[in-house]
Amino acid sequence: MSSTRISSTRIRLDPRSRATVLIAGAACVLPLLLRLEPKLAIGTAVAGVAVAIGAWRRPLPAWLRVMLALGLAVAVFATMGVNFGRDTGCAILAAMLAVKPAETDSVRDGRSLLGFALFAPFATFLLDQVPLSLVLGLVAVVCALLAMQRLSDLESGELQDEVAWWKRLAGVGRMLALGLPIALAAFWLFPRLATPLWGVPDRAQARPGLADSMSPSDWEDMALDDTPAARVRFFGNTPSQSQMYFRGPVFSDYDGRTWSRARWAVAYPVAPVRSGRTRWDYELSMEPTDRRQLVALDVPLAAPANAFLGEDRALRVERPLDSVTRWRMRSGEVARFGDTTLAPFLRTRNLALPEGFNPRTVALARQWRQDAGTDDAAIVNRALDWIRRDFGYTLQITLAGRNAVDQFLFVDKRGYCEQFAGSFVVLMRAAGIPARVVGGYAGAEYNAVGEYWVVRRSDAHAWAEVWLADRGWTRIDPTAAVAPENVFDTLADRRADGGLMASLQPVWDVGDWALNGWNEFVLGFNAERQRALFRPFGLGDIDTELLLMLFSLIALTCLAATVWLLSRDARERDPLLRAWHRLGRRYAKLGLARAPHEPALDWARRVDRARTGGDAALRALGERFSRWRYGVRRGEAVEGLNALLRDLRAHRP
Repeated sequence: MSSTRISSTRIRLDPRSRATVLIAGAACVLPLLLRLEPKLAIGTAVAGVAVAIGAWRRPLPAWLRVMLALGLAVAVFATMGVNFGRDTGCAILAAMLAVKPAETDSVRDGRSLLGFALFAPFATFLLDQVPLSLVLGLVAVVCALLAMQRLSDLESGELQDEVAWWKRLAGVGRMLALGLPIALAAFWLFPRLATPLWGVPDRAQARPGLADSMSPSDWEDMALDDTPAARVRFFGNTPSQSQMYFRGPVFSDYDGRTWSRARWAVAYPVAPVRSGRTRWDYELSMEPTDRRQLVALDVPLAAPANAFLGEDRALRVERPLDSVTRWRMRSGEVARFGDTTLAPFLRTRNLALPEGFNPRTVALARQWRQDAGTDDAAIVNRALDWIRRDFGYTLQITLAGRNAVDQFLFVDKRGYCEQFAGSFVVLMRAAGIPARVVGGYAGAEYNAVGEYWVVRRSDAHAWAEVWLADRGWTRIDPTAAVAPENVFDTLADRRADGGLMASLQPVWDVGDWALNGWNEFVLGFNAERQRALFRPFGLGDIDTELLLMLFSLIALTCLAATVWLLSRDARERDPLLRAWHRLGRRYAKLGLARAPHEPALDWARRVDRARTGGDAALRALGERFSRWRYGVRRGEAVEGLNALLRDLRAHRP
């Protein structure tokens, strides 16, 4: 049999091999699709299935492939905008993989598709690092390796049908097991840098979360999003749920529609805080938001490491929070927030209102000022009494025009926290009381399994702060005045109503506890924790040079062991010779090994004479092997080759 190999570009994929390659490609792109916009993910998946069906018998024309690629690219940018980011690049990758089956016809094409598809599960980790992405990524790698094995068998002429699927899977498992020690060594020992060597582009579309501005309906999606925003573990005193206001961005600038964070706040001196006796020591684990805003229990007494406070005591960080981060903080009950007098610049900025907006609100506030004289607290209480008496809470809002505050206070009288807080601050400013809007989260859900509190995105809340001469900045929550049950309403409260959701509460707690463990021990394994890796063994903090030395030593040892294991059983390219050699090793165990110079048929006849009762089956196999090896040209009697391979594998001495 000739040993000349046919080029992989000339070997067409049979239907089963094509299906194997396409399934493996789909498994690779699946975890990436789950992290994209739902409409875009569904559209890309439908396009990929349609292309695979259309190109099943023959590749699609080049012009059609180009049109499909351009169409999907336009769809990506139309959905995500023209700003290029990590998510946009990942969406383009998924779109190109959806078109790739259109030109997949040969073994080489199949390998090309699998090679590109393997980028998809790794790209998924640029968007999210949840355990599901890891599991789906591992499944994708296994599927890709199984498909590559089939392509290799197709190229060599050996049919995959002859080997049980579980044996193929076991072979892939052995390959992964060989690489596992190096992977673990890289995770635990390869030096972690505090900052990356290169910059990874931000997302074109930020994750849901607190932003630097607040407009009507901005938080509508967050109100329905029960995914965790942060987890808090208290050490010692634990605040009551009604005290769990987690301070985020502070909005001092208002243009008539949108409240914005004051850019000058980070450069102005931090307002002093005099705290009461009760203080809270806690660790906050923040989910990624791709923003620089950090939250803290109201009011933080100091900024943690790698963060800083603005004048309004809102916490900011230097780099976007694009991964799970942990922060050790201290907060306390406030006896006074701010100096004894408000600086003229701060008073002016926190009284500013755009001209020509909300005339009814301005007129009412001025009337209240005349009635109350210099008593600011009386105006605040009058506003809260009005809200308690005449207003209601709802998430169903109507979009207002230019005078949105007038529409809310005098017409609708129903809304949610953004409207209550924003309208209250406008009313206070019009009455001459410095005020601002604070965004953050209110309330939390206790996880009894992990003994920590979960703050969810649906807990997003806005409240007001007003300046009172005897107290400084004072928190006023007008939403709590009308509907306190909606401010601190948590997912646990909704489950407590009974039914199936209530009975599954322990399951939710265990699931979130497991996810939090993943965040702490895998995603939270940073450079600081790596340096302290060997501290429990009395070795102290290990520096970067020693870590690199240990990693290199283990990696070289693993590579040497891998080379030794693989060289013990070098794989013969010819499937017929491979099966014949395996047969010879079985007889060698009986002391009937074939000599290196001994022809196959001579060896079979010698074994037949040496064994009691003979070995006619081996002699017949030897004759068939010799005839096929030396008397039949490549491409002839393929069925006979398959039968011979099957018999050689099945024969036992």
